[in-house]
Amino acid sequence: MPTEPTEPTTPTTPTTPTDKNRATAAAILPLVGGPDNVTSIAHCMTRLRIALRDRSLVQDEALKALPAVLGVVEDDTYQIVLGPGAVARVTPEFEALVEEGRSAVPPAAPPTAATPHPVTADELASQGAALKEAQKARNATPFKLMLRRVANIFVPLIPALIGCGIIAGLNGLLMNLGWLPGVIPALTAIASGFMSLIAVFVGYNTAKEFGGTPILGGAVAAIIVFPGVAKITAFGTELRPGQGGVLGALAAALLAVYVEKRCRRLVPEALDVLVTPTLTVLISGLVTLFGLMFLAGEASAAIGAFADWLLSTGGAFAGLVLGGLFLPLVMLGLHQALIPIHTTLIEQSGHTVLLPILAMAGAGQVGAAIAVHCRLPRNGSLRATIKSALPAGFLGIGEPLIYGVSLPLGRPFVTACVGGAAGGAFVGLFNQLGIAFGSTAIGPSGWALFPLLDGTSNPGVTVAVYAGGLLTGYLVGFAATYFFGFTGQMLTDLNTDPDPDTPDPDTPDPDTPDAVSGPPKAPALT
Repeated sequence: MPTEPTEPTTPTTPTTPTDKNRATAAAILPLVGGPDNVTSIAHCMTRLRIALRDRSLVQDEALKALPAVLGVVEDDTYQIVLGPGAVARVTPEFEALVEEGRSAVPPAAPPTAATPHPVTADELASQGAALKEAQKARNATPFKLMLRRVANIFVPLIPALIGCGIIAGLNGLLMNLGWLPGVIPALTAIASGFMSLIAVFVGYNTAKEFGGTPILGGAVAAIIVFPGVAKITAFGTELRPGQGGVLGALAAALLAVYVEKRCRRLVPEALDVLVTPTLTVLISGLVTLFGLMFLAGEASAAIGAFADWLLSTGGAFAGLVLGGLFLPLVMLGLHQALIPIHTTLIEQSGHTVLLPILAMAGAGQVGAAIAVHCRLPRNGSLRATIKSALPAGFLGIGEPLIYGVSLPLGRPFVTACVGGAAGGAFVGLFNQLGIAFGSTAIGPSGWALFPLLDGTSNPGVTVAVYAGGLLTGYLVGFAATYFFGFTGQMLTDLNTDPDPDTPDPDTPDPDTPDAVSGPPKAPALT
């Protein structure tokens, strides 16, 4: 497997994980224009997200050639796909280098690669660039930008949702088996504590994202989960603590941001510190109690009822549509807009029935990638990319395979969607037959979703149906890509070894040194 980029050293010099992550950050920084070209830094589960002063300073091809980089995405920020785990370790090192660089002498221009890319890599890069430009144009609409901002509110919550979801699944297993009864109440408290207060975190992040004071957004959202709201009547009914959930918290915090900004403009500066927070919490709180909680509660109930109806009546067809369309959403980055819906479903029933079906898209992607590997036996560079990205694909992280393999090739991306549709139809059919289940958390997919499965049927049946869906996605994605994923001209152009020095990953040369040489190697997982 290709190694991470490091500063020039002897091949025998040991490298610690911290050194590796810092070296990756150091390799990325000059290729995005240096520290003075970076205005903000953030990360999600797989991507380093940076805002740039001058987009023209970014060296896209050299950046994508780095072994640690699995792909790049352009949207409201420049997003570098590093993979799960790696991005959380590289981002702090990148931030530190940016801070150091801003107070130091500007770095020299980064050297360009001395060896040209193989012909096949150029072909994929040109197709990927065209798709990326079209994607960027489609994403520049106010509606999609608003969806992305809403997604940014929930992305920081995913680690806690995953952790609590896994603990909830473990607790459910212990309850079913009758094991460790004394531990079950403790695990219940640990798994449920975050979910009981998730509205507060949503309110805090909403105010932060939309330019308000975060703690005021959290304070207003906290009203929703306060037990005393049960004594309040709105629209002729008594309120329930938690009514409206994350949707109510989102709406309440947005209102708080609006009220706060209006107060900042109208209240004299001498009184601002007292009047603005008081009016923000008071006005937003009253509207939340006597309007937003009820309306958001109705909307949440409608989402849950629609999801149940869709799968109980639509079944296989609904699963086919959801599984087939999810990969394009991932490609566009819009899959994160589904997070509030997943979270609402988890609040209501303890699991989201949509996630296991959407996870089938990743299975189709894996099957398609394996077919590409089989159809191009002479393309060592592309086969190396597939082998290094497949482990993440089996765990439901589809971005390395999307941006490194199927999307630049074109037709395999479509056939991967066919595989996802088939897997989704399989799971949807069993939902229609009464074997309904979902995931207790969001974030994981693929094989990583097994510990999070929860439903009304026997756990063994639930696991078997989900495994059957994955297998269907793998097989259909493979078959569709193997037989329909390439034209004759594509096979002629791609099934070549443009550089004899590029080893096939299945037949490594024992005489090849570990140091990086020749054309840039395929992306590696970190």
